[in-house]
Amino acid sequence: MQANIATNKKLGRSVNHAFASHFAKSMFLTVVGIAILMFIGTRMFTHIDLNLYGYMVGTIVFIGGFFYRFIAWGERPPTKIIIKKGLKLLLRKSTPKTAVNHLAIYDFIRNRGLYRWVQHILIGWGCVLACLVTFPLVFSWMYFTMEENGYYTIVLFGMNVMHVKAEGIIAWFSYNALNIAAIMVTAGVCMALYRRLSNMQARAEQKFMYDFLPLYLLLFISITGLLLTFQNIVLHGWMQPQMSLIHQFSVIVTLIYLPFGKLAHIPFRPMSVFARNYREHYGEQHMKECKVCGDHFVSVEQSNDVIQVLGVNDMEFNMQDGFNLAELCLPCRRKYRISRFSGFATHQVKVKEANQNAKG
Repeated sequence: MQANIATNKKLGRSVNHAFASHFAKSMFLTVVGIAILMFIGTRMFTHIDLNLYGYMVGTIVFIGGFFYRFIAWGERPPTKIIIKKGLKLLLRKSTPKTAVNHLAIYDFIRNRGLYRWVQHILIGWGCVLACLVTFPLVFSWMYFTMEENGYYTIVLFGMNVMHVKAEGIIAWFSYNALNIAAIMVTAGVCMALYRRLSNMQARAEQKFMYDFLPLYLLLFISITGLLLTFQNIVLHGWMQPQMSLIHQFSVIVTLIYLPFGKLAHIPFRPMSVFARNYREHYGEQHMKECKVCGDHFVSVEQSNDVIQVLGVNDMEFNMQDGFNLAELCLPCRRKYRISRFSGFATHQVKVKEANQNAKG
């Protein structure tokens, strides 16, 4: 028994030592998995659309950048705690509801205002719909074949899934799914740009490269994609090859940029379910009392984790009064720090929270 355990440990070490880092191993295994799925979906690489080759390369670069960003983020001490404990709590009864609220209907954004909620719904679901259509086509996991009787055959992973009438509603939605996604993203981006350009506070806080460039990239992709349909239907294909290259180039640039800019929060969004489960689970067990006012402001587990993470990063906040600054609620923490600098007693410091009535 001990010999088998030792053998498994040595095998695990040898596999890990075959790669330079966790990033390299994750990237290699992902590319191998995609290659296997392509092998199955294309019936041993007999059905590959070379017109989508550029998108394929851009997607693989995106996956590499995503793993690099995710692993670099996941190696941080607080993130490790959330991932480790979040995985253990993934089977909570409230997980499906939390996932729907955070990943489907964006209920947490609706509390901030209907306008911003509609904007995020259009952009978020427009991007999701585009990815659900584009990636299977790019890797040839799904394609269509035309039959002589006026029917299309939808092929998924090499298997004939469905026969649909060429002029039917299913075929129409299948071929216009990307156009629908482009219209949704265009409307959402225009709403976001209007808000950011008209709201003075938003304008003061925005940066072009971080806040506006992602929106312009999404808008450019959507408009060029819609122009392809317009050129095909109205202009009978005039200048369509040139526009196709422009559209493909814009998609590739956006895919390469996505893991390193503001849009990275889209694939990272599922982690919010882990964080919510973590707060709810440990909050139901035992809450931490503020050392000053006695209010319950956070779970004991979260308070201990914060103190542990601060210690790992050599950031000790142990006060001379015999407590850690993380054991105070936010208002008392501010009052305590003000009293330390001003010389006033903590109970004499009057602090009104600027966002105490804010929603969301």
